[in-house]
Amino acid sequence: MSLADQTSPVREGEQLPIDVVDQYLKQQIPSLEGTPVISQFPGGASNLTYLIEYANRELVLRRPPFGHKAKSAHDMGREFRILNQLNAGFPYCPKAYAYCTDESLIGTPFYVMERVRGIILRENMPAELGFTADQTTALCKSFIDKFVELHNVDYLACGLGDLGKPTGYVQRQIEGWIDRYERAITPDAAKWEPVKQWLRDKMPADHHKPGIVHNDYRFDNVILNPENPMEIIGVLDWEMTTIGDPLMDLGNTLAYWIEADDPAPVQLMRRQPSNAPGMLTRRQFVDYYAERAGIRLDNFDYYYTYGLFRLAAIVQQIYYRYFHGQTQDKRFAKFVQMNALLEQMSLQVINKSTL
Repeated sequence: MSLADQTSPVREGEQLPIDVVDQYLKQQIPSLEGTPVISQFPGGASNLTYLIEYANRELVLRRPPFGHKAKSAHDMGREFRILNQLNAGFPYCPKAYAYCTDESLIGTPFYVMERVRGIILRENMPAELGFTADQTTALCKSFIDKFVELHNVDYLACGLGDLGKPTGYVQRQIEGWIDRYERAITPDAAKWEPVKQWLRDKMPADHHKPGIVHNDYRFDNVILNPENPMEIIGVLDWEMTTIGDPLMDLGNTLAYWIEADDPAPVQLMRRQPSNAPGMLTRRQFVDYYAERAGIRLDNFDYYYTYGLFRLAAIVQQIYYRYFHGQTQDKRFAKFVQMNALLEQMSLQVINKSTL
């Protein structure tokens, strides 16, 4: 069995019009041969990602989700631009080929990029890899090294200086995610009032050196070389990328980082093998990041709590679509319980915090 990332049949209600997509792509890339076969990548709960297989080439199509969307989210043109320009400073971005603004084709803007074929680590570490704990530690550190490398990219040299506004970034993120959460609230959702107040009261200054913020850096957005799984060859999912405080980005990533000794209910949220023998703990992750970045990081609790709340807001936005019948994806039915669990985790952190 191949360890390369596999697709599945397209989910009901998320199909693409094959003839329309085929005609458009052959106008953009005349060398394409045959009639395409379209399947869907199963990961992700936001933008939808499809594999378009021609006789002589594989492409990936990205489009926004169906249903209610946050005003500034799912900007296909922005993601297309990031892939094209950031590749010069961070060569792990897939190459983007075409961006379509004509919504009459599939009902929404979309873009098409190269397929980087490789291994994506999802919930559990594949036994077929046969990694020792030491190899897993080395891979984990390589994962963090790429994160630090991204945060140190010269974004001005890439022509991305206008991608975000570093000044006031922390405050805008806190207030912005509180606003998004409140707009997506449902009657059965956690309220988060003590945490929202704590995040406002303990807000740190912006980091002195802004950088590219990926906003979704996880192992299931990283591609490993199928010939050498210790090597990272690609990073995916750039839809929320901006310029801002890299420590806020660290908090985003740590919110997804479930350790081996976290309680059983927390383990149910895990979407990457961060619990595998040899993976760093959250504290070790922070310490290694700080060492590689050449910084001191004393207020880790704030960034981690922010990451948990932001994750809850994303979860709640997705659950809102499900609650109101705008998507039929059954995966989202339990997102309201995930939200409540994230609130409990946040309260535990701030109750122990020395900030």
